[in-house]
Amino acid sequence: MAESTTISNTSNLMKYMNLDQKGKVMAEYIWIDGSNGLGILDITTQGRAPSSHQWGLSIGASQTLDKAPKSVDELSEWNFDGSSCGQAPGDNSDVYLRPVAMYPDPFRGGENILVLTETWDHDGSPNKFNYRHEAARLMEAHAKEEPWFGLEQEYTLLGPDMWPYGWPKNGFPGPQGPYYCGVGTNKVFCRDVVEAHYKACLYAGLEVSGINAEVMPSQWEFQVGPCEGIALGDQLWMARFILKRVAEEFGIVITFEPKPIKGDWNGTGLHTNVSTASMRKDGGMKIIESMMEKLDKRNVEHIEVYGEGNRERMTGEHETANIDKFSWGVANRGASVRVPRQCAAAGKGYFEDRRPASNGDPYQITGIMMETMFGGVEGETFDPAKKAEGKE
Repeated sequence: MAESTTISNTSNLMKYMNLDQKGKVMAEYIWIDGSNGLGILDITTQGRAPSSHQWGLSIGASQTLDKAPKSVDELSEWNFDGSSCGQAPGDNSDVYLRPVAMYPDPFRGGENILVLTETWDHDGSPNKFNYRHEAARLMEAHAKEEPWFGLEQEYTLLGPDMWPYGWPKNGFPGPQGPYYCGVGTNKVFCRDVVEAHYKACLYAGLEVSGINAEVMPSQWEFQVGPCEGIALGDQLWMARFILKRVAEEFGIVITFEPKPIKGDWNGTGLHTNVSTASMRKDGGMKIIESMMEKLDKRNVEHIEVYGEGNRERMTGEHETANIDKFSWGVANRGASVRVPRQCAAAGKGYFEDRRPASNGDPYQITGIMMETMFGGVEGETFDPAKKAEGKE
């Protein structure tokens, strides 16, 4: 595997991982920080862990859970130093973590858990980087529509030198063509990382529905969903966390950069599949067509929250549309939105929004999708761009 400056002695670690926890449970609190990365806070047995901040990850204080919680409602609110994660000023740095979902921990095993949280400020308002709160309210307001989402998370695996793993040093592999869904040496790289991630996600109870090697070598994809409502965003963020955590053990760097290699190479996206109860019924194709009209009118607003650096990816080439012009079509991977051919033939189903970049926030993506299709929450405006700038 890749040469890495990170020392990982798994065989030594296992001696300690197998120790009896005497009935105690380790709960790792996870949140999205100010860089759209992930933070982690361990609730374990004792003491205080050293803080670090690398690739959007931070580690905070520790304490004990005396027993395994049966639901997320049994978990306590916690807090962390928001000034170290770009979420609060130093003179008023406490940001609070409110648990919203929990999953079996594939790294520690046993009854230990991973806890996804929302970030809240001291005055009881959602932190400006808490996009989940508004998205969840939109999902609740339109719950009768029964929205299903399925997101296709593309990513690229890099070595410690930040060059795609398996590529010639300071050089390039052969042109794209044989790598997509490939098999064999010199066609696919890091399959062990991908398989480990896949198994870990299934252990955690995530609805990961598949994986595949992508068009550019060292580029892969996993799919999450279909999930209803806010659960999709929760599960995708947790799957991202597990991916980066697995990659640590292999000396691999994960990047969600939309165009990691310039030139004649595919970028990486977060294709978003959308379906509602009315779309899934007979005649649903007419509903899908009506949604295309709504999406066309708000192309600019969607692009604003579909990820950073997306303009380099959405050039109209490499299976992308022009970022400035909305389009849709049946089986057209060069359009903004693709309707699968089998859905068009059946007259019902779902559509695939191909515009989101791989580093997009699933809460912002699914939130604005709900607002565009069905309207906002009365008296509220879903405007993630303004919120991040502190204008609300």
